[in-house]
Amino acid sequence: MSDTDPVDDPTPTEALREAAADGVDFDGLRVTRDDDGFHVAVPEASHTGLSPAAVDDAVERHRDHVDNWLFWHQHAPQAGAEWAFLRWVERADDLSVPERYDRLRDDGLSREWGQLAVTVRVSGDGRRRYGLRHIDDADDSVENLTTYTDPYEARRLRKTDDDGDYRPLSTAPTLAHGWAFVDLAPEAVVRAVEGFYPATVANWHREREGSLDVTHWHETVSRQTGIYGIVQTWDRGEGHDHVNWVAEACCADSQCLKRREWGYDDGTPLDVDGGAGVFPCREPCSMVIATARTWTRLESEQSRTYEFDLTPSEKEQIETIIDAVADGRVDEIRDGDTSDGANRYRARYLRAKLFDDEGNLCGVPTDGAATDS
Repeated sequence: MSDTDPVDDPTPTEALREAAADGVDFDGLRVTRDDDGFHVAVPEASHTGLSPAAVDDAVERHRDHVDNWLFWHQHAPQAGAEWAFLRWVERADDLSVPERYDRLRDDGLSREWGQLAVTVRVSGDGRRRYGLRHIDDADDSVENLTTYTDPYEARRLRKTDDDGDYRPLSTAPTLAHGWAFVDLAPEAVVRAVEGFYPATVANWHREREGSLDVTHWHETVSRQTGIYGIVQTWDRGEGHDHVNWVAEACCADSQCLKRREWGYDDGTPLDVDGGAGVFPCREPCSMVIATARTWTRLESEQSRTYEFDLTPSEKEQIETIIDAVADGRVDEIRDGDTSDGANRYRARYLRAKLFDDEGNLCGVPTDGAATDS
């Protein structure tokens, strides 16, 4: 039932009386009916042999328990994944009803989902209302953020980063700042979360239920055709090392907020960490396959021996530059911090010293380099 049309909703007392015939046992609230009358119990108290009129008084005494039961069975989405996600947001499995309602009425309860802060509060009629914003903006005043109430706006917001550049991977840790979704109904907040991170709620739920279907690397690349068929050459033996390198490059927390659950095949896990994300990655994504295609072509080159004369500091500086680019921290290095090997002035000095007019390191030309097409 939608939580946007309360006109025909029964009162809490009416709903509880009707449900008592089959029995209620939910989050500490227990209600039954027999020949002696109604029986209402919560962890703190018990009332037996109540008349229909007396049920009103019991409901008022334990209104939080009743409202909680009514919300989850009448107003919350009943689909398994959505129900479980919203219960997780407010820590329903960890906190008692009184503990939750104290916090729901105060600052609300929040959870992090990737770079999203999902917050739930209880309204005056006992229903939940949800907010959504970037975790870095969690403490900002809503007046300083652009507000939205349409959950489908999340699909648009996920497409670009703070600089307006296109984000090819929706789960990359580059979500733009400065927005907030306010006063969302239960169904709407799930739609917004899935708008930012498609299929993550469903896969998270499947994993919790033990039904997550994982497609491993070997099966995924076996299906590739056309220009991507080349990745099939990365198979057992040395190919297993290649897949480790791909996962280390693409599937770390600094690059993707999913937690990798796929390996080389069903019996061969990878040797590199899969990340700590709350939602799982069930198969190599299109970004992984596309980058693996490029690396497959590059790895087809034959090794050659090059000799360069470098000081120890120059060798370390080249290593620092590669690390800085790989970790995406180049923009964080201050121009005045020449102690950092990836400082642009130090890098420019190294280029001026070691590159010849053709751009060759130490004047040594490159032979046999592959070209991508």
